[in-house]
Amino acid sequence: MTVRWETLDLHTAQPFGIARWTHSTYPRTFVTFEQGGLTGRGEAAPNAFYGETGATVEAVLPLLADALTDGWDWDGLHERLLARMPLGHPSVKCALEMAAAEWAARAAGVPVWRLLGLSPSPLPESSFTVSLGPLEDMRRQAREAAARGQGVLKVKLGTAQDEQIVEALREEAPDVALRVDANAAWTRPQAKRLLAVLAVARVELVEQPLAAGDLEGHAELRRLARVPLVADESLHHVSDVPALAEAFDGVNLKLAKLGGPLQALRALRLARAHRMQVMIGCMIESSLGIAAAAHLAGLCDWADLDGALLLADDPFTGLSWTAGRLERPAGTGWGVERR
Repeated sequence: MTVRWETLDLHTAQPFGIARWTHSTYPRTFVTFEQGGLTGRGEAAPNAFYGETGATVEAVLPLLADALTDGWDWDGLHERLLARMPLGHPSVKCALEMAAAEWAARAAGVPVWRLLGLSPSPLPESSFTVSLGPLEDMRRQAREAAARGQGVLKVKLGTAQDEQIVEALREEAPDVALRVDANAAWTRPQAKRLLAVLAVARVELVEQPLAAGDLEGHAELRRLARVPLVADESLHHVSDVPALAEAFDGVNLKLAKLGGPLQALRALRLARAHRMQVMIGCMIESSLGIAAAAHLAGLCDWADLDGALLLADDPFTGLSWTAGRLERPAGTGWGVERR
């Protein structure tokens, strides 16, 4: 039994901007677990908002890797990871959990979704992200995405020009479903003022309008809004879900922030128990990380799985897209292969 890893810098085709930052280079660490001649793979996609960087992943992996001792022992893996590091480092835990799940699926000769008994139903159409930048660049992104047949666009907001951005993108792509993501950048007065603009623009949902800890503000905004409010930055752990149910209509589940596919599945079931809608989301990730999220997508209302589509140098292949429609990954394990 061995656990090994390598870190690669992945690059977006163009700078990717949100309210907090704009980057073009994303370090991603790929873990391989080998046992009995079979391998399982996982991806660590760190995000500074959740306290992780490429450097922390490299520092923490040697301390956590030996928690993965048996590809079938998922509960034991989770308990050992928490015993070593109760808090933080979710993308490292995600990579190890992904590797265990794929190893077990390959041992059984099935895709991960089938091993977990998940839905074989078609995946919801994924949004394609218009990243934050100069207005003309955002217009171009929307125009080109609509021309490619993308039926759902998600626009990053969090500026003094948000009203103009929404109006411009609706003008460029009048027939697409439009979602907005403020990445926790709005104030309460700003969010209330924009609600009317979003309604006129036929916005489908609003992701994380206010600061992560402002549940009271989100609950007040929810009472005024005519579109669903979806928690992203407010959700760090599976245990956060119940507290969000009064403030949000739905949650955005990202494997890299929750600690892996099995933890995301726990969060999904908890959200359903609280009558919440569910989005399956992603970081900027390779097709390996996106494939893992796609295995849960059939259980979700919305998908935002475009992370690999934004890359100029995806190191994995095997996902099949038709515009925003992602086919369920085929083959054993996660269903993707290294280029």
